[in-house]
Amino acid sequence: MNKSQLITAISTHSELTKKESQDALNALLFVIKKRLSEGDQVPISGLGTFALSYHPAKAGRNPRTGEAITIAGANKVQFKAAKALKDALT
Repeated sequence: MNKSQLITAISTHSELTKKESQDALNALLFVIKKRLSEGDQVPISGLGTFALSYHPAKAGRNPRTGEAITIAGANKVQFKAAKALKDALT
């Protein structure tokens, strides 16, 4: 499912127009990005929790040349599904 299909699904299952659904989705994504960039977790009841996880720098190899390189550390977004979501999928 891509973003436009998600907007259509939101519009279909609510009383919102496609434009209103798009605005709501964009606002939700903005708030999640903002809170994560501030270092906060974003728990959404019944869905799960978005959080940042820092992965430190590590040694690696260039697969083409075999040369040793250092892979920079980075923050990565982690999602942990809520029990309600897990139960709904089983």
